[in-house]
Amino acid sequence: MLKFSLAATSVLAVAMLATAPAFAEETKFMAMLSAAEEVPPTTSGGTGTANITWNSETKELSWTIDFAGLSGPVVAAHFHGPADPGANAGPVITIEDLESPSEGKATLTDEQAADLAAGKWYVNLHTEASPDGEIRGQVIEGSM
Repeated sequence: MLKFSLAATSVLAVAMLATAPAFAEETKFMAMLSAAEEVPPTTSGGTGTANITWNSETKELSWTIDFAGLSGPVVAAHFHGPADPGANAGPVITIEDLESPSEGKATLTDEQAADLAAGKWYVNLHTEASPDGEIRGQVIEGSM
């Protein structure tokens, strides 16, 4: 029968923890899209929600955006930033899927991830009637 000293057991435990796989941290974000959030606001009756997940290990951002009530089909959609609520910024990521529910993924740089975490991104859906954006929502940490 083998007997281990307390020191040997401690060394073994530390070695096992050091070689254990790291688990990715997933952070949930969301955005509530409305015409009132546009800068300047639009008169659209459209609304939408975005459920967004950030994976810190893979640096992958994934999303599902549901929307309805727009003046017409979405002709472009983006994540924009960095910008505080009430301010505009250029597109950072193009959203390719323009049908509701829209789903997609993108790999972020460290700088983009920092802006996202700081609440400096928003989702913007553009239509022919509102080419600068019909509904918009600031991306914040949380889930619906």
